[in-house]
Amino acid sequence: MKKYLFFVSLSYSYTILRPLQDEIWRRGDDVAWYIEESAPVYLNDNEKQLKTIREVMEYDPIAVFVPGVRVYDFFPGLKVEVFHGLYYKRGDYGDHYKIRGFFDIYCTTSPMFTPRFKELEQKYGFFKVYETGWCKFDGWLSSPEDQTSNTKPTIIFAPTFTKNMESASVLYDKIEELLNKKDWVWLFSFHPKMDEETVSRYRNLAQQYDNATFCETEDKAGLFRQSDVMLSDTSSVIYEYLWFNKPAVTYKNTFPASHLINIDSPDLLEEALEKAFECPADLMENIRLFMDQVHPFRDGKSSARILDSVDDFIANYKGKIKKKPLNLYRKYKLRKKAGYFPFGPRYKKLSE
Repeated sequence: MKKYLFFVSLSYSYTILRPLQDEIWRRGDDVAWYIEESAPVYLNDNEKQLKTIREVMEYDPIAVFVPGVRVYDFFPGLKVEVFHGLYYKRGDYGDHYKIRGFFDIYCTTSPMFTPRFKELEQKYGFFKVYETGWCKFDGWLSSPEDQTSNTKPTIIFAPTFTKNMESASVLYDKIEELLNKKDWVWLFSFHPKMDEETVSRYRNLAQQYDNATFCETEDKAGLFRQSDVMLSDTSSVIYEYLWFNKPAVTYKNTFPASHLINIDSPDLLEEALEKAFECPADLMENIRLFMDQVHPFRDGKSSARILDSVDDFIANYKGKIKKKPLNLYRKYKLRKKAGYFPFGPRYKKLSE
């Protein structure tokens, strides 16, 4: 029986990794979760948590799956990047193509992203790239084309947290105006890194209006199905929403294009939302064509391809390609954070 580990640093990891867990269980193998202290614990009764470094070492997984940008190098097993978002949001691509030296495998989501990662694979030589699709979508494929039957137009507002890109603070007054003016339903769903002051303002707003709800869940698929239109900015969650073949209105998107209704002024918001509710044929066709590039896989087998990539790496590349860089400073910082200094008193305390 193969053993795998999930590394969780933020709450959005659960919905990304659970379809992969289902495939591991389907194959008769085992998986455990290691959740950093900064992350909430949202495990079900049938899910296994390893709470100490010693437990991880004794569990000895063959691979560690990470929907983030870093992982403890001293954990056993291959380190596998499965990505925390579907699309980049910065003009310079931000963290999407940044190679930090932590991973043995990068599991890309589509031909849109694979070529650049293949170039980086050739450049660095210490990791392999596999085009697998995104495991998060495997759990959504049971009814991906579901449409809402709302009696009132329903908007999900899901902005990014990134400074100089976020729309929550800019659009607040206009959204409150529309809450009073229009018979629309609003669902507020924010990133776990969102500024707490902004979160509090919208939570209070939802308490003041019957047609607004502040949604705490990280499983956004249900919210996507409940809504007719998304309002956002540059968040990668836009492309998860477009995958449901529904329109999105964006505020100052980094990559404005024909698959989005993009605005650059709050005064244009009402008109843009009205247009989105109509689902014009050209917009919907542009969404379909674009999402076929971003994530063409619709077979529900991305998790299987991710696990197969681990098997292929072990069989054909493990110990045969360049070693990962030492990255001594990064490793030191992570070990200090985790209290991992073998045989030291802090490590013993955390491991007991």
